[in-house]
Amino acid sequence: ANPDRTPTVVAYPAAGTANAHVSLRIHTLDGGSTQVDWDGVRDEYLVTAVWDAHDLLIVVQPRDQRALRVLRVDPDTGTTSPVHEQTDAAWVEIVPGVPAHTESGGLVTVADTDGARRLVVDGEPVTPPSLQVRDVLDVEGDAVFFRAGEDPTSIGLWTWGPDGLAAVTSEAGVHSGRLVAGTLVVARQSLDGDGTTTTVHRNGSEWTIASFADPSGLTPRVTLLTAGERGLRTAVLLPTGHEPGTPLPVLMDPYGGPHAQRVLAARGAYLTSQWFADQGFAVVVVDGRGTPGRGPEFERAVRGDLAAPVLDDQVDALHAAAEQYPDLDLTRVGIRGWSFGGYLAALAVLRRPDVFHAAVAGAPVTDWALYDTHYTERYLGHPEQAPDAYARSSLIEDAAKLTRPLLLVHGLADDNVVAAHTLRLSSALLAAGRPHSVLPLSGVTHMTPQEVVAENLLLLQVRFLKDALGV
Repeated sequence: ANPDRTPTVVAYPAAGTANAHVSLRIHTLDGGSTQVDWDGVRDEYLVTAVWDAHDLLIVVQPRDQRALRVLRVDPDTGTTSPVHEQTDAAWVEIVPGVPAHTESGGLVTVADTDGARRLVVDGEPVTPPSLQVRDVLDVEGDAVFFRAGEDPTSIGLWTWGPDGLAAVTSEAGVHSGRLVAGTLVVARQSLDGDGTTTTVHRNGSEWTIASFADPSGLTPRVTLLTAGERGLRTAVLLPTGHEPGTPLPVLMDPYGGPHAQRVLAARGAYLTSQWFADQGFAVVVVDGRGTPGRGPEFERAVRGDLAAPVLDDQVDALHAAAEQYPDLDLTRVGIRGWSFGGYLAALAVLRRPDVFHAAVAGAPVTDWALYDTHYTERYLGHPEQAPDAYARSSLIEDAAKLTRPLLLVHGLADDNVVAAHTLRLSSALLAAGRPHSVLPLSGVTHMTPQEVVAENLLLLQVRFLKDALGV
């Protein structure tokens, strides 16, 4: 857009290429500096560093991510020694907040065992397999304060300590918080109110911190379902004032990939979806295999194939939702998404045009060989060692299959999913003689924070979908 300016060079480790070399140093206030030494050839990823009253610890990981090693660092010499190691045939999940120590010196970690992500203290699981641990927030004395849930749509606050396991929150919703110096702060999002409610608990008293955030002006009409034989968590949103018996075109609105959920007991998760519903759509949001909160096996179902499982789950949940909501018109189904959701949207019209009749694909990954090392290789392996996994998950070879309207949207300054993804798919579609639309966003990175751009982008999507579906 500005040829008079020197282009910005961004270092980007695409799958299969060299990673940056990572080093770690300890700097003292008197100007001294000590290099921390570990086997960086074996473990090229530095995950985190933790320095508490007990130890200076670092966590490192090999490129294949099948191990996670906790090392103790001698602050005077920089030498390291092993403390703890986890291994897994697929990958070892990185969980925020660990490792940590209790006041008495117990090592706190999180491990996948017995089909669950469990809190572990000194090598012993202390949470039941029914509870999926999300992250550790604080350690107060010998009590560990963490987030976890039995139902993936709700994330609660819990403590474990000398008196055992205890739930800090009991209501549905998405919670976070802190527990420090005898003060508990709880932040809650829910379906029964806008924004976040924050309360402070100390010495038997409770205060609510006032929020001055503007109300959204939208009240999502959302119903949470458990759909299909895999119990897929699904949200259905109908237009405000919808009269039963009136057929509605359907808009699938997924993310659908690892590390992110869309189906949560939190009103803020559905504001955009409700806005689309109020434009005349029945909106369906599905968290399929690969998304968090359902346990290790559910997450690892996408290992070696980021396409088929996630697409199959969108189709299965759509059909299950239509059985409960007969107003869903399955002859007019659109799908929209951004990032992994954009990949899923394009995938849907390319591989299942019998189900999906139009798609808006925002910032889509189209060729996983172009995406970054740590994310991509976790799921698909090294491209030289697993070329079939990359071929199964790529959209490029599917270009000739396109028979449905497809709008590709991409920020030309995107340094996460680089614009080459959309350009390569568009080129392949053109070579195959397949009509499609491309909307380039000049100066926009992976997300679209500019208000005018974001607003008009929503309006353009609605217009495209209505035209494509004959609404």
